[in-house]
Amino acid sequence: MTDVPTFSLFEGHHRLAQGEMAALAAVARASLARDPNTSFRVFDDVTGERVGLDLEPPPRKTAGRPKLGVVAKEVSLLPRHWEWLAAQQGGPSAALRKLVEAARRDPITLRKDALNAAYRFVGDMAGNLPGFEEASRTLFADDREGFLANTEGWPTDVRGQALRMLGWA
Repeated sequence: MTDVPTFSLFEGHHRLAQGEMAALAAVARASLARDPNTSFRVFDDVTGERVGLDLEPPPRKTAGRPKLGVVAKEVSLLPRHWEWLAAQQGGPSAALRKLVEAARRDPITLRKDALNAAYRFVGDMAGNLPGFEEASRTLFADDREGFLANTEGWPTDVRGQALRMLGWA
């Protein structure tokens, strides 16, 4: 199973599009053709982080082996940790991958990640809107009703994006 990241493209407080980056770039290019002074913000739908938008046309695909995305990194563990990992079926790398995947599915971790992602998004998009401080407090308290009450006057697309990220839409 491949998780394809999705993003949301905003012009001001209005969401123009949501989907893969290539589709957002096409929408942005069309919008810029109508008004060259248009500015955009793009957010990762999972992390809430603001990301850059590459408006260059996508490069032509070439023949050859695809990159698998495997990157070697250094991990610092105590000797007893390495011994335990080495004794696991599939070796240290397989054991670490299993541990990471299990942690990524943990409901408490998932909820905390969703709260942090929504806060990153609203901090960028709604930091100057009325009720932001109160909405932030209710967001971290995981108080749906309080968040709804404090964001009632926010632009529909900004509020809707935050609610989707929180799983409250």
